[in-house]
Amino acid sequence: MTLILWLLIIASFVLAFIGLIKPIIPSVLVLWVGFLIYQFGFHNGNLSWVFYVSMVLLTIFILLADFIMNQYFVNKFGGSKLSEYAAFIGVIIGCFVFPPFGILIIPFLAVLIVELIQEPNFKKALRASYGSIVAFLASSLAQALIMLLMVIWFFVDALLIN
Repeated sequence: MTLILWLLIIASFVLAFIGLIKPIIPSVLVLWVGFLIYQFGFHNGNLSWVFYVSMVLLTIFILLADFIMNQYFVNKFGGSKLSEYAAFIGVIIGCFVFPPFGILIIPFLAVLIVELIQEPNFKKALRASYGSIVAFLASSLAQALIMLLMVIWFFVDALLIN
């Protein structure tokens, strides 16, 4: 039974990282499945309260990072507020259209169209669209690093401290 539980924990961690390129999978929440399998599947699965408080804070940070980076980079590359929202919605739609490439193509096209509708300046619209790609890549990298920290912290707390 112990082996099955550990395989489920590791599978949830792997699935969480797959979610970085397939955003339909709620990556950070799938990490929590692994944490909870450990907590409730093992009689001595007592992860520290510091671990759980830290994981809650890191989870909130990851969830906010997507939106904040999207706004920041689209804005930095000259996009409007409407383009920021178009990029965010484009990432969601892109999960279902041409996966996994849709998560780059659809937001790019959405921002391009929104910018061209607002002001027919192709160069400016293209620059703002490029910001949506930079935002997605930066957000994915940040999420990956934070999730890696969370997984390492889990193993340290589960295997070395307890």
